[in-house]
Amino acid sequence: MNLDRFKPLTVYTIYIAATPDQVWEALTSAEFSRQYFSGFAVEMEPRLGGKFVVRAPDGSEHISGDVFEYDPPNKLTVTWNVNWPDLVAKLGATLVTYEIEQAGEAVRLTVSERHDRPLSDDILSGGRTGWPAILSGLKSLLETGKAPQIKMAQMLEALKAMGIKTP
Repeated sequence: MNLDRFKPLTVYTIYIAATPDQVWEALTSAEFSRQYFSGFAVEMEPRLGGKFVVRAPDGSEHISGDVFEYDPPNKLTVTWNVNWPDLVAKLGATLVTYEIEQAGEAVRLTVSERHDRPLSDDILSGGRTGWPAILSGLKSLLETGKAPQIKMAQMLEALKAMGIKTP
């Protein structure tokens, strides 16, 4: 896959009072991710070329992909393919990159979503609703030990309004 053809369409930056290793573990561990990602579990083979999967609370494979950049605890890039055929047809391939940098007493986590084609705001609205909720939960969990449970109903409604069948 030629990474140069993917252009960032959405970028999120958040500061977390944690260490780079703690943020890395939270991003790559099923145990951590279930707590801040509405019960979804991130599973990945910890290596370049490894498989990347996000499982729904019922155990089904919600997102699948591969690891394209693997530099713990600094950078991780994965393909992020939501297993909803109607959405994948419109969205195409998506690359998600997590960059973790020390920033004084905190960590700056930058998450970018890159696509291989121009996309309209209505297509991108689901991620633009979901990512802030996920990252806020991750920040709360690492800083306080507890993540708020944030409902993703708005994101699902936006996708349904576009005619995309959701599970």
